[in-house]
Amino acid sequence: MKDGPDIARIASLIGDPGRANMLAALMSGKALTAGELAREAGVRVQTASGHLTRLEEGGLIARERQGRHHYFRLADTDVAGVLEALMGLAAAKGQLRTRTGPRDPELRRARVCYNHLAGEVGVMLYDGLRARGVLTGEGEGIALTDAGRAEMAALGIDLSAASRSPECKSCLDWSARRSHLAGRLGRGILDFTFAQGWAMRPEGTRIVRFSGIGEGAFRKAFNV
Repeated sequence: MKDGPDIARIASLIGDPGRANMLAALMSGKALTAGELAREAGVRVQTASGHLTRLEEGGLIARERQGRHHYFRLADTDVAGVLEALMGLAAAKGQLRTRTGPRDPELRRARVCYNHLAGEVGVMLYDGLRARGVLTGEGEGIALTDAGRAEMAALGIDLSAASRSPECKSCLDWSARRSHLAGRLGRGILDFTFAQGWAMRPEGTRIVRFSGIGEGAFRKAFNV
């Protein structure tokens, strides 16, 4: 492939096990330090710094400075979408990690995918919004309808903030192998869910854990 996008470079950046573990950790949506990412990758901080420099140069992560501290996050939702799709492909082809445990069912049930809701609950939300006419279109062409915009505004979900992220976007869910909702609307709904106290995130995980009352309120609010 002599001309066009250099997919081999991107693939080589993601393909290293240490860097893959770092990127997976950043799928939580949090900005993490080099030390935290070194522990995720199972390498020394000096080694992690080299990996982070390569990922930053490749445009996959961004660095944020706060005083003497440096934090790293995924560069944008496009990177998160590619990582989520690769997780789905790995699962479909049987390329699974041997580390399992009681958290796995919770991850399949509901989790954070960068900044929006994924898992069975995320797919249920996406399907319900489309079925009710809140969303229209297919794949990359999904959009919020006028009725849907009014419904979100009534809930207090503000989508007017300037952002490079699309208002609505479908994202392939690696565990359900179906789409869930990303974009500013997906982020707004997740933020709203946490703000209402319907769900919480256990420290250090991507799990979104709904209370019994919270899941009922979530279903009622979004009619799913």
